[in-house]
Amino acid sequence: MSIKKIKPVPPPHAFEEYMHEVSPLSVEDGGGFLITFPDLPGCMSDGATVEEAVANGRDAFSSWVAAAVDMGRPIPKPTARPVELAQVSGKFVARLPKSMHARLVSMAQQEGVSLNTLVLTLIAESMGRTRDDFDRVLAKVKDRTPLPGDEI
Repeated sequence: MSIKKIKPVPPPHAFEEYMHEVSPLSVEDGGGFLITFPDLPGCMSDGATVEEAVANGRDAFSSWVAAAVDMGRPIPKPTARPVELAQVSGKFVARLPKSMHARLVSMAQQEGVSLNTLVLTLIAESMGRTRDDFDRVLAKVKDRTPLPGDEI
């Protein structure tokens, strides 16, 4: 059996132009994270961390493009967009208890940033947490006694 050597080729579109999805793998599947590219069928990789999965995804992307060119197949243009981005405006209104609003305003002033910037930063930081972190927070929220003004 012989192995065909495929030379790397410059992709017609940059890695960053292609949407990729990173999702956790179950322990039964070896753990870590899986990266897939909706526009590039069969292009995927994994890694122990999100960062490693993305780094390995870059290698898979380059290999996928080189193999497609070698076989004379067209490279699809990047067209996929997350469903969430296609269906949302990028803004929402949140009702808060007055005490929480006041604490957030105070924190923003202490940091020298706008309330919007502070809240966006807090949300972004929380989105980097693991699913287990979210489950623990949700359990605490579900178990607490509602405060005056909370909508149930």
